Parts: sequence; C-alpha cells; structure tokens
Amino acid sequence: MIKHIVMWRFLDKAEEHTKQENMDIVRERALALRPIIPQIKSMQIGKDILHTIASYDYVLIADFENETDLQIYINHPDHKKVGEYLSKVTASRVVVDFQYNP
Repeated sequence: MIKHIVMWRFLDKAEEHTKQENMDIVRERALALRPIIPQIKSMQIGKDILHTIASYDYVLIADFENETDLQIYINHPDHKKVGEYLSKVTASRVVVDFQYNP
C-alpha cells in the first residue's frame, strides 16, 4: 500500500474567498474525486486544530494499492483541476508518499 500525505498553508485571501472558504472549497472538490478515481482506497481531509507556528492549515491523507494507482490519481485530469485551484489559494505545500504494509 502507498500512503499519500499532502499538507498546505493557505493564503488569508485568494480567488475572492477567505482562507476558511477556500479550505471548504478544496475539501468539497477533493472528496468529489473519490467516486471518479477508483484507485483511491481511502481519503481523509482535515484542518489543523492547534495553529502553532509549525502547523500547516490543511492535510489530505490518501491510500493507494500501489505506485501505479498513485500515478493514475496524480495524473487524472480532475485531480489536476483541484491542484490548479490549490496553486492559486495556497502559499506552500509539502508531500510525503511512502509504502507500508497494513
């Protein structure tokens, strides 16, 4: 299995929306990918609750059967549309992908 973890720091305002509104938009669009991309085995999305200096605002954690399925997800046109929006409303992003045995 592959665990895909992405964290973002959102801009305070972008695309005529507040940070909170943009996080809600991203959540809706990301969760809409689940029925479209069957390679997604599971997906969790959450907002940071501690708001420390080290914290990122938002995290997405998804599971895939293998690297091929992860690449299908990454290159899927609907996923790329979500990524395009994220690039307009976030200041930074970090990603970790790792293999694990459940």
